[in-house]
Amino acid sequence: MRDVTITSAPSWLVDDDYDVTAFRELVGRSTHASDVPHAVAIERTVPIYDGQGIRDVARDPVRRKALIGEIAWALGQGPGVVVFQRGLTDADNRLSDATAIFHQIIAEQHAAGRAVGDHFAKPGSNDRVWNSHEKLAQRDPEVFVAYYSADAISIGCEAWLGPHFQISAQVNRVNPGGTAQSPHRDYHVGFYTPEEMDRFPRHVHLMSQALTLQGAVAHTDVPLESGPTMLLPFSQLCHAGFIAALRDDFREVFHEHKVQLPLRDGDVVFFNPAVMHGAGANVTADFERVVNLLQVSSAFG
Repeated sequence: MRDVTITSAPSWLVDDDYDVTAFRELVGRSTHASDVPHAVAIERTVPIYDGQGIRDVARDPVRRKALIGEIAWALGQGPGVVVFQRGLTDADNRLSDATAIFHQIIAEQHAAGRAVGDHFAKPGSNDRVWNSHEKLAQRDPEVFVAYYSADAISIGCEAWLGPHFQISAQVNRVNPGGTAQSPHRDYHVGFYTPEEMDRFPRHVHLMSQALTLQGAVAHTDVPLESGPTMLLPFSQLCHAGFIAALRDDFREVFHEHKVQLPLRDGDVVFFNPAVMHGAGANVTADFERVVNLLQVSSAFG
């Protein structure tokens, strides 16, 4: 029997993983129409799907499987980001009713003297409704069911996590003057210091992104000046990205190639959690950007 030699990447991240020139080439890739045949457009490498047009596809098992496979490719090996335009509507998903409930909760927080923001922003620059998923269900179960029955939500989640997943959500209302975040990765390795991240073998860095999906439902129009999320397509393919996202040379590439897409009320964005990203700055004088941020967990997490 002939000897078989197997070569593979080292078990640990090494210096070659931090080649910023190779990273610049990686995130300079393009998405082609042949890669995403169900998409109605490609904007700055991001596939755009018609959130209402996928309803018929979602009800045909064969076509649904093909669509889910396509989105799985886009989130994993493709740009790492997809958008469903008009993913939620008033008629089908009671979007405006949900928005009104979220604003009511924020008003109650203020009336109680509680300025509920988060650790990513300066006090007063944003308002949060933590655990908006459960709070919406408690306030109005019918609105909750209509909202989370959207095909855009179920298809996006199933494409990355399979048929069994658990949704958590937090509303983020970014007030005028809200500042931008530094580029980063979140789940799960990304919450450690670089020294602690480096203690995890390579396969854990890669595995982490498969346990969570990040997304957002727009509850207002989100023009560019209001600061839609900055995203770096294809950056999820960088093995060392959790640590690299914190380095100045990689952040320079981030700002060279980052994508910000304006959204309309009801649009849904999903992105691989290993895509380098950060909230944009709301430079308007009087516009509140409201999105419901989704963190969806694998059944195996």
